[in-house]
Amino acid sequence: MSSAATTTYVLRGARPLGGDPVDLVLADGVVAELAPLGAARAADDEGTVVVDATGLVALPGLVDLHTHLREPGREDAETIASGTRAAAAGGFTAVHAMANTTPVADTAGVVEQVWRLGRDAGWVDVHPVGAVSVGLAGEQLAELGAMADSAARVRVFSDDGKCVDDPILMRRALEYVKAFDGVVAQHAQEPRLTEGAQMNEGVVSAELGLAGWPAVAEEAIIARDVLLAEHVGSRLHVCHLSTAGSVEIVRWAKGRGIDVTAEVTPHHLALTDDLARGYDPTFKVNPPLRTAADVEAVREGLADGTIDIVATDHAPHAREDKDCEWAAAAFGMTGLETALSVVQQTMVDTGRMTWADVARVLSSAPARIGRIDTGERAQGRPLEVGEPANVTLVDPAARRVVDGAGQATASTNTPFQGRELPGAVVATFLRGRATVLDGAPVEAVTAGRGVGA
Repeated sequence: MSSAATTTYVLRGARPLGGDPVDLVLADGVVAELAPLGAARAADDEGTVVVDATGLVALPGLVDLHTHLREPGREDAETIASGTRAAAAGGFTAVHAMANTTPVADTAGVVEQVWRLGRDAGWVDVHPVGAVSVGLAGEQLAELGAMADSAARVRVFSDDGKCVDDPILMRRALEYVKAFDGVVAQHAQEPRLTEGAQMNEGVVSAELGLAGWPAVAEEAIIARDVLLAEHVGSRLHVCHLSTAGSVEIVRWAKGRGIDVTAEVTPHHLALTDDLARGYDPTFKVNPPLRTAADVEAVREGLADGTIDIVATDHAPHAREDKDCEWAAAAFGMTGLETALSVVQQTMVDTGRMTWADVARVLSSAPARIGRIDTGERAQGRPLEVGEPANVTLVDPAARRVVDGAGQATASTNTPFQGRELPGAVVATFLRGRATVLDGAPVEAVTAGRGVGA
């Protein structure tokens, strides 16, 4: 392990959750002190590094419940090393890696492989998501119990990329995960209503002559599944909610006391289906970009707590899978390195949310849903003395123009290419070790094989 593991950091003038400036001291893997400004130990103390955090907002390390790292099988698009490096650059200290790899993460062996590769990479904690069904085929339950008991301790299960459309299989999955307090994360897409669909069904799809993807295809599955979750008394999580109707269904379900949580992606908070007019496959995504009315509804749902979290659905692709005609292009967008900026732009700078709210939707709530908020390697914990030193420093006054080719991810398919976004991650700390400093990944962390382990 590198000597950086013993470094004490004094984040001088940091503003926890956007509040008053303090000296935030990180030592021995925990938050050691919250001292009055200027009162923390001096820079000349051996092993102590002072970081000028004047004007910077300190947040608990971000947690993504929905990341595609592609490894094993599609290392041409992303690897666990490159994807987690991108996550650290975006302010994340933990990610949940989706199961649609090759082979599919539907056994204890595969999820343990992903988990160990994440530890070896050392940028963030990697928590594998287990498949609900064998091979994502939607026919037979995968080894849910074995994955839960494995070294990876899987608690989130999803066939994301495909919908568990068989109600019997979905019911069985919901019943099964109750034994170990797991959650089924559903990709809500009725396949028979979206066969051949290319974009949101509406005015724009009609004008462009592209097969439409109706909102009801998402809403019908969510409505079914919240009732199934209520019937069996289990936890349900809704992936990448995108329509106004979906927000209303989740709001109704929560009012009824059903144990359901939901996520929205940054791109569904910011972008509309008008972007498809140029036939640029960068904007082809599943679920599709929706209308301005849907964008307003999901923003409102996030602000009022109907939607629990923001999750990136980071979906990197090899260049040839996006650099082609619209119909042949793959669905998906990258998002780890722009997520925090998009949330600032759409929710904070508009007055809908505070930085404390950002900490909730991008850290504490996803950690709680994924059941990684307790134990020695807990994530999503508050910035308090004795808590794990998972910290993100963001400069809310910064402005940057997004350049996909210059990002840490191995893929360039960002929908924000060339756009100016507010905010920039200045530093990220995983259990007190710097993974990002001065806005750049700290390459030396990989020498320690498992940051903060």
